[in-house]
Amino acid sequence: MIYYVNAKAKADGTGSKKAPFKTINQAASIARAGDEVVVAPGIYREQVIPRFGGTKDQRIVYRSEKPLGAVITGSEVLKGWKKFKGDVWTVKVDNGVFGGYNPYTTYVCGDWYFAPTIRHTGCVVLNGRMMYETASLEECLKGEADPCAWNAKESEFKWFTVQEGESNSFCGDKTETVVNAQAKEIVEGQYTVFYANFKGLDPNKEDVEIFVRRNCFMPKKNGLNYITVSGFKICNGATTWAPPASYQDGLIGPHWSLGWIFEDLEVFNSRCCGISLGKYRDIENDMYFYTEHLKSPTQMERDAVCRGQYHGWTKERIGSHQIRRCEVHHCEQTGIVGRMGAVFSTIEDCHIHHICNSQQLGGAETAGIKLHAAIDVTIRRNHIHDCIEGVWLDWEAQGARISQNLMYNNERPKGIKPAEGAMFSTDVFIEVGHGPTLIDNNLLLSNVSITIPSEGIAVVHNLIFGGFSLINSGVDSIENGQREPRYTPYHIRHRTEVAGFMTILHGDDRIYNNIFVQNKPVVDKDLGPDNPFHTAVGTAPFDIFPTYDEWIGNFMMDQEPNMGKLAKFYFGHLPVWLSGNAYINGATVCKHETDNLIVKRKKAKITLKGMTLKNNLKELIGDYSTGMISTTTLGYAFEPEQRFETPDGKDIIFNRDFFGNHRGASVIPGPFATLENEIEL
Repeated sequence: MIYYVNAKAKADGTGSKKAPFKTINQAASIARAGDEVVVAPGIYREQVIPRFGGTKDQRIVYRSEKPLGAVITGSEVLKGWKKFKGDVWTVKVDNGVFGGYNPYTTYVCGDWYFAPTIRHTGCVVLNGRMMYETASLEECLKGEADPCAWNAKESEFKWFTVQEGESNSFCGDKTETVVNAQAKEIVEGQYTVFYANFKGLDPNKEDVEIFVRRNCFMPKKNGLNYITVSGFKICNGATTWAPPASYQDGLIGPHWSLGWIFEDLEVFNSRCCGISLGKYRDIENDMYFYTEHLKSPTQMERDAVCRGQYHGWTKERIGSHQIRRCEVHHCEQTGIVGRMGAVFSTIEDCHIHHICNSQQLGGAETAGIKLHAAIDVTIRRNHIHDCIEGVWLDWEAQGARISQNLMYNNERPKGIKPAEGAMFSTDVFIEVGHGPTLIDNNLLLSNVSITIPSEGIAVVHNLIFGGFSLINSGVDSIENGQREPRYTPYHIRHRTEVAGFMTILHGDDRIYNNIFVQNKPVVDKDLGPDNPFHTAVGTAPFDIFPTYDEWIGNFMMDQEPNMGKLAKFYFGHLPVWLSGNAYINGATVCKHETDNLIVKRKKAKITLKGMTLKNNLKELIGDYSTGMISTTTLGYAFEPEQRFETPDGKDIIFNRDFFGNHRGASVIPGPFATLENEIEL
């Protein structure tokens, strides 16, 4: 069955081509397996809540008739502004428009949120861009640039809100049940008053909207599987902070389900997250640290993993989503988020940019892509730039592969002050995972390229302009005068079931066939590789780890083992392997590596102009060649005892480059099979 939707239809119809529905939700309430919902160009101001899912053989498809022609938005146009003072205008809105969820009494806050709790989940949008919220009317009147904002000019456009009448403040999703139960008492007789500094513009002549709805396209029930959403613009949602031990919402998401496809979407202007791939809703574990204070947020994450099995977290029921050819931008927490719900998924050919740039929100969940438990997740051929971090895989990146991506400018602009609660910046961050995790054939061009307070990482055939950071660091804390290890899980191979827990020993890394270029001066030479801001390029940070022979020599392999004598080695560093790397412009070299190319006299001249990489790498690499890397070369990640292999357990031969071109018998370092002075990316 095909249902048609057209917001511009003269009257509500039956969903036929001649008499279309006026809202997508009308179709979403009846569409079942095998049905297609075709949406005409127009603006759809609604929260689409699918009621049914499809099957593997009969998906439910929601399709914009014209690519990016249908816009699903969580905002409403706001007119009737009156001059208040200077460039500031004011308007009053009846709270009835918000229903049971008022974004202007709901604050951004929760577990792992480090910024002051002063920002609301709502926002004022001027000509398609989110304005900057202030904590006082005085600040709004001044309209000064925020020293922490990545775009100073945009940050001059301010807004402020207060409640007229009875005032109630709620924090995040934890209180949703209370809000709904008391909606009548909260809403009746109350108004939200807005003040906004439009810097000389007349808001009644501009496009001014306010966030009203929490989500744009997201089911409320678990287990609505096999839905495709194709070709829409999805924007302007009052989403809530999405930490790992909490229900995670976004402008669009599958909730807790299997096999969704998100394709050819533009997703933007989310207060927090754009696309959400997780997590199940569990009141016992939802924002527990923030609301109850009694157990650490790390413990709540371990609980979330274990309770996940109760909530159906298996390969047969959860994950295996595809996000492809989407543009995700201007979201203030993450572009794509997911805790556990993203397992076995693929994110490919996406453009992800300008994430967490306002710096009004701060915490440990901010990145272009931020996933917990990215088991067998593939992130490939994406263009990721101008984000606070590029890709952050936190906990259980077991079997994850980050491949053929272009990443740059994932760092605070020069001269911009760090905001309170803001994270450090890097292209790729793999945190407290046991591997195997693959980082291959990427261009990593930011000041810090790879941050790995983890183990079991393979870094193969990349072009790297930034430092390694948080080496042998960033895992455990010292509390009450004693070390508090952060034990994290590893899993049955290519499954979600937990196989065990272990703290991070560090090491167990493989670094093969990369090109390391110190393309920018070291920002602070006193910052070592245990620091998140380490920008010295090269592999010297791995000097502290043993070689395989040094490590295995401790374990009495040729005699009967003695548990007491071996005890200290069970908590020692794991070995590392390095070979075939090229070092340019003074990039540092690990003492364990013997087969490499060190370019001493010639300097690299490499710049990214638009999508053209201008370089002299061909001259610098010369006739140096190295060996072909494969699953056999890389071996097993230590804790899960799992090979660096495909999600279906097959060997990988790294004979394809950044473009997918074949590497022949003569293998050179870096992400390209052949080198030219100008490479179109």
